[in-house]
Amino acid sequence: MQMQPHLLFISGAEIGFILFLVLLIFGADKIPEIARGLGKGMRQIKDATNDIKSEITKTAEKQGLDLDITKDVRKEIDAIKDDVEEFGGSVKRKF
Repeated sequence: MQMQPHLLFISGAEIGFILFLVLLIFGADKIPEIARGLGKGMRQIKDATNDIKSEITKTAEKQGLDLDITKDVRKEIDAIKDDVEEFGGSVKRKF
């Protein structure tokens, strides 16, 4: 059984109802302006996040720190997976 991902645990009908309420409250003329404003706000947040990331990267490079810690983390995760599979395999064989 596979679970379906939900957007904030809201179904399609609930999203439709929310959009209908927004249309009633703000009217069809204001919705494009609201969407533009939301888009600009999201873009500003993304730009700020990218600026912060680049500043952290620059500072780490100046300090001589290793920026690619994901390789080490991936190795650790793979080692743990192997250990769990090894343990699980022995338990499965006993049953």
